[in-house]
Amino acid sequence: MKLLKDTWLMFQRYLLVFLRNPAWVAIGVIQPLLYLVLFAPLLKSLVQVHGFPGGGAYNVFVPGLLIQLGLFGASGVGFGLIAELRAGVIERFRVTPVSRFALLLGRALRDILTLVVQSLILLLLAIPFGLKPTVVGVIVMLGLVALIGLGMSSLAYAAALALKSEDSYAPLIFTLSLPLLLLSGVLLPLDLAPGWLQDIAKANPLSYAVNAARDLFNGKGFDQAVFEGLAIMAALAVVGVLIGARRFTRAIA
Repeated sequence: MKLLKDTWLMFQRYLLVFLRNPAWVAIGVIQPLLYLVLFAPLLKSLVQVHGFPGGGAYNVFVPGLLIQLGLFGASGVGFGLIAELRAGVIERFRVTPVSRFALLLGRALRDILTLVVQSLILLLLAIPFGLKPTVVGVIVMLGLVALIGLGMSSLAYAAALALKSEDSYAPLIFTLSLPLLLLSGVLLPLDLAPGWLQDIAKANPLSYAVNAARDLFNGKGFDQAVFEGLAIMAALAVVGVLIGARRFTRAIA
């Protein structure tokens, strides 16, 4: 009960911080929106290519953009934590009775809410371009984004607490994010890739999330790819939370 109460208090605190500068919602949507406007039209000529998934260019590309939004949005949250470390905010939590686990969960819930709002905005903006989502697809897609947000933001906070410097944190997340992005099939379906690249991509958990998202948006229902994506993202979220909570406990012992 105390954990729930402390998590709610932390969530309220960081939500208020976020609401003082809501421009970050729009800023987070700008990059995937640029991909939608400047890159997605190039895929229309590939729709008839053997190996390109059915459903139309935007029903293939937009689900990948939502996964990308979850990846980049969650991996960048560590910068705010590093700023709090420098300002002594985290240090002051040592003298409070608040649960160390709640310090992570409250932040992560704020991050999840931000990603869900950004995802809804991107979906609405994509409909005039030709996206044809299903209600069930959107709901489950938001669940996937939430799981990615929980897992990746928890890992990002753990990295930020370990590195304590933007100079070290920035190269780390940019170096790791790029191969995760390219090997997830966000930009182009991995069915178009050579066999050896598809084999490497199988080690990337985000590739399963992308496959699940595309099947949902193409009306395939809860097939094997969807269950695999949800299960793997749930496992990633659990691992991320455990690592992040352990780091918070050590940092504020």
